[in-house]
Amino acid sequence: MGGSAISDDWEFTTNGARTLVLVGCTGNGKSATGNSIVGRKAFKSMSSSAGVTSTCELQRTVLEDNQILDVIDTPGLFDCSSEPEFVGNEIVKCINMAKDGIHAVLVVLSVRTRFSREEHAAVQSLREFFGSKISDYMILVFTGGDDLEDNDETLDGYLGRNCPELLKNTLKMCGNRQVLFDNKTRDPLKKAEQLKQLLFLVNVVVENNGGKPYTDDLFKELKKGATKLHNQATEVNSLVGYTKQERLELKEQMQKSYEEQLKRITEVVESKLKETTHRLEEQLAKEQAARLKAELSAQNAQKKSDEEIRKLREYLERAQRETEELRGRSGACNIL
Repeated sequence: MGGSAISDDWEFTTNGARTLVLVGCTGNGKSATGNSIVGRKAFKSMSSSAGVTSTCELQRTVLEDNQILDVIDTPGLFDCSSEPEFVGNEIVKCINMAKDGIHAVLVVLSVRTRFSREEHAAVQSLREFFGSKISDYMILVFTGGDDLEDNDETLDGYLGRNCPELLKNTLKMCGNRQVLFDNKTRDPLKKAEQLKQLLFLVNVVVENNGGKPYTDDLFKELKKGATKLHNQATEVNSLVGYTKQERLELKEQMQKSYEEQLKRITEVVESKLKETTHRLEEQLAKEQAARLKAELSAQNAQKKSDEEIRKLREYLERAQRETEELRGRSGACNIL
């Protein structure tokens, strides 16, 4: 896993910035949402079911109140089709960009498509990998606001009308933090308002977590390695009696050592991902088996009910025939 000297990245990720990470399944509009947040076409975005973002990317913006936002766009990290090796590399890259921690995780969904089991599994994978605490940092961002506006519908109305149980559970897990984005609008007031709503939720998340961003051992290890490399590079630059070439060779050795550390961490991440995926697959298989069993039980109950109704109908029809026969015989006796 190659990379440039970490000192440049280090300067870029400090200075009290708040870090927002965009996650979600391919095609939901993560990059377009990132562009709406930073206020320019910084992330490559286009309508595509295959996805445009191929690797993690960080873009920075400075808000009117001088608050710095670092926005990290990610490929479909927890898509069912993503390979553990690819995901492992990208997770390490994302954490390396956000080594001071993540202030909010923006889970990007689309109102244009129904919330699927795959999307629910992706959110579950995120929680399984980073731990349940990550839920406290999640905000659901629904894209496709222009579609709802065309139908004179609000996000609350859409969710009230078209909210499957899995999405209800996800909303509850995220503390019902939700916002609607129209990434196609050219209206500056609308752009400002939806960003204002998102930043309000980001502030809520920050306050709820005591101002502390999400971190774990991976963040701490990567930050420790980056700090060490940065300090070593500073020391090398101040060395007396070394030629420019010798300093360059020392920096290359340090960079190589750092990249070996990244490789080891990536291997750990890949192993953890495989375990997470295996656990979720087992869980999904159990849920599917239970669902099939319940459906079969319901079908059997329906068949039994249908059979009982059929027998009851036959009994009533037979009773009716017998009654009519008795009436017929009784009428004949009266005539005699």
